[in-house]
Amino acid sequence: MEQLQGEGRFNRRAILVAEAQRRILEGLEAGKVEVVPLAQARGRLLGKRLTATCDWPPFVRSGLDGYAVRSIDTVGAAPDAPVTLEVIGHIAAGEVANEAIRPGTAMRIMTGAAVPEGADAVIMLEQTQEASEGEHHLVKLKRDAGAGQNATPIGVEYKAGSVVAEAGTVLRSGHIALLATFGYAEVPVYAKPKVAILPTGLELLPVHAPLRPGQIRDSNSGMLVALIEEAGGIPLLHPRLCDDPQMVMQAITEASEEADIILTTGGVSVGDYDVMAAIMRDIRARSGGYKADEANLSRTGQAGNEQEPTQITDREGNVLLFDKVAMRPGSPTSAALMNGKLLLALSGNPAACFVGFELFGRPAMKRLQGTERIASLPRQTTARLKSGFDKGSPHERFVRTRLYVEEAQQFADPLAFNKSSMMASLPESDGLIRIPAGPCGAEAGALVDVIVLN
Repeated sequence: MEQLQGEGRFNRRAILVAEAQRRILEGLEAGKVEVVPLAQARGRLLGKRLTATCDWPPFVRSGLDGYAVRSIDTVGAAPDAPVTLEVIGHIAAGEVANEAIRPGTAMRIMTGAAVPEGADAVIMLEQTQEASEGEHHLVKLKRDAGAGQNATPIGVEYKAGSVVAEAGTVLRSGHIALLATFGYAEVPVYAKPKVAILPTGLELLPVHAPLRPGQIRDSNSGMLVALIEEAGGIPLLHPRLCDDPQMVMQAITEASEEADIILTTGGVSVGDYDVMAAIMRDIRARSGGYKADEANLSRTGQAGNEQEPTQITDREGNVLLFDKVAMRPGSPTSAALMNGKLLLALSGNPAACFVGFELFGRPAMKRLQGTERIASLPRQTTARLKSGFDKGSPHERFVRTRLYVEEAQQFADPLAFNKSSMMASLPESDGLIRIPAGPCGAEAGALVDVIVLN
């Protein structure tokens, strides 16, 4: 096999995680909006602001079973001195009274029914006693009722035209109830992003295949399918690709015709046959090499005096966002905009692939689904470190951890098997501890930031 990388493989300048995230999110806009049946809208992001189509409630509504009355007629009512009113009708939920309440009268009313004209209160059934006098139906009230008691006014929850949900809202079961209330049988939502998965590497075998010497089964593709679905996307799984730049570029081009994001796995490091590193380097070479901005990495906790590279655009309009990130695991993670679509080249090491998706892939998917750029970033919490963690790299480190609460304090307990090539701790991971850049790790008891995993 022809070697794909020469000395130029080492000419890659790392940028900070936050800068890498910023470049990805600034290169993306909220995606397309589609209309779906209300019953299929749960969990989707609303595509536009929706407003109340009427006042809610649209009529004065009884809050319980009882009697609709004029509050002035109940003054002085007590268990030992009840007030007696004539019952002139019954109102079930869904019905409207055919006459108004007059002085000295009441109507039997059910929960949710429209309070009749003339009444301004509802007295609960348990505070009444039925009676009769000849052919007249009577009710004895054992308590008085204040004006408005158990009678919900028109529009107390929503006025017609008021906002029910803003664009970008994640629709939960409560939203579904509200939208049904206001007659939204169909709902505009952001389309689920289609995400292509292109695994690379001759060492990869299909999941069903028996192991062969020097080869492993493709675990990353299945993991990414699950992560993409979890993040609200539609995974498009492609066959494994050989380490051939032309073949891989053709596959990327074809995938970009259908997909909104293209994920590749493997081939991003400094190995002789790392195809994605060669493709990213080619974009850089066609642009004339690195350009530098005025930000100096030494001011941000990184070693050396190199300047942080800006994104690079080649003659074909492809944009290299970055080809190295100051992080462990996954520092060779790279990203570009090709044909206007995000190409995210993830590491072939399972843990690094997982971390790269959580830091860059999931935020990109959230952005395409209408989430604002800042809100697209991973959710973080703080926790007390259960045990110390040493690190051998000056870069920021992301450590898989278990989260638990003990005596009202949240703890982060780093998991074993935390190297980038190890996956045994992935199923148990609740979060990723962020160990800041620098030569030292973190001691037991330190308060640390933790990215919360879904």
